[in-house]
Amino acid sequence: MILFLGYTVAGSQHDYSLFKQEFDPELNWFELFKVWLDLGYLGIKTDYQALEINIPHKKPRKSKANPNPSLTPEQKAENQQVSRRRIVVEHAICRMKRFRIVTAVFRNRKENFVDDVALITAALSNWMLVCQAVA
Repeated sequence: MILFLGYTVAGSQHDYSLFKQEFDPELNWFELFKVWLDLGYLGIKTDYQALEINIPHKKPRKSKANPNPSLTPEQKAENQQVSRRRIVVEHAICRMKRFRIVTAVFRNRKENFVDDVALITAALSNWMLVCQAVA
């Protein structure tokens, strides 16, 4: 189920900078949680304290010293574990995008309309899950 939605932001902005605006690093937001993230949140381990922070390993850059960069088998296995947990989040995002209004461009000027649409689609997505569980 979708339990949290951040505010929508127009334009191209980095996930982690928006995350830091929402959750002040000075406060211990996640000290009792295991956190599963994607590579859009590099640097979180230095800024936040958590019970456990799981983020995939990034493939090294190609250089003259390292012409064929690759991850070790252990790193690949860890990345698979992170992906197995994160796929639940990606499926929740997909359920919301089934309501095509979420991905459409809104050209009016009604304030907070995009946030209202995201909230409604998240609620409908959660309701669909509950209906599937009951049936």
